[in-house]
Amino acid sequence: MNSALGRLRTTSVLIAAALVGLAGCGAGNDTGTDTTGGESEGAVTIQSALGDAEIPADPQRVVTLGQGSAETAIALGRIPVGVESYEWGSDETGYLPWVHEAITEAGGELPTLFTGGEDIDFPAIVELAPDVILAPWSGITQEQFDILSDIAPTVAYPDLAWSTDWDEQIEIIGRALGMPDEAEELITTIDEQFAEAAASRPEYADVTFSYIYTNGPGTLGVFLPDEQRVAMVRNLGLTVDPIAESFPETEGTDSALIGLEQADQFGDSDLIFTFYSDPETREQIEAQPLYGSIPAVERDSLVASDENPFVTASSMINPLTVPWAIDRYLPLIDDAISRID
Repeated sequence: MNSALGRLRTTSVLIAAALVGLAGCGAGNDTGTDTTGGESEGAVTIQSALGDAEIPADPQRVVTLGQGSAETAIALGRIPVGVESYEWGSDETGYLPWVHEAITEAGGELPTLFTGGEDIDFPAIVELAPDVILAPWSGITQEQFDILSDIAPTVAYPDLAWSTDWDEQIEIIGRALGMPDEAEELITTIDEQFAEAAASRPEYADVTFSYIYTNGPGTLGVFLPDEQRVAMVRNLGLTVDPIAESFPETEGTDSALIGLEQADQFGDSDLIFTFYSDPETREQIEAQPLYGSIPAVERDSLVASDENPFVTASSMINPLTVPWAIDRYLPLIDDAISRID
């Protein structure tokens, strides 16, 4: 399998080519998106759970909120002028490493970073004068959406916050930027990258896993099968332990907070995937008898990276994170499998 760096460089070449050709790109028309002003004008209306976004043809100045949207815009050759900062997974440059690598290798200008989350820096976004604001995988509220929509057409999530499927996110961004066909090509490429990785590890097909998390001592939750970090592992060829489907979703999270007392429910999971905020938290969590008695945890068939950028990359599926994460994931998984009795 080619290295992730090689795939990222290939992506960067495509981005550079797309940047050169943007002036001549015609806006695509997708039958699943309402058009405004006629097909020749290329404007689209995209509906979301918070309201509609009427986007003019060929928007150039893109601002992104939440996660994953910046990466897809970059892969489409439309480098954002501003992105929500995400310090937990960033490197010393202040940017997510795969974002920094792709833009610099393509010869593009790095976007302005601004505060998002509960305290969106609206004045900073106003100064960026965006043509469109992309937030299909985010947690923006109705109040925030209304303010953002006064600045520029804003694309929110189609159903619930933080619950948009990865391929749907790419499709939405492709429609918003007038590049639906190119977006479909990105989805196909991601599928091919996953298929290549899975084919390199046929033994994964017989391995079950659960992806769990904690909110501190005494807590336990599990991510559901379609949550993006679970989908990342599932697409590498492993099988989600059916127990994950037995828990009711905690609304709008693609996960279920079930309580540490149910740790014994994961007895049939060959591997446990999780993450910790820091080494001290990991030691504290794994010292809990109920947590430590999970068979996969007990025998150290645990996949839990302590590198924040990797944890972030492996938590979302998009054109830049997938090649970046795959080569880092496979050795960790191989090591955990080697400890299965």
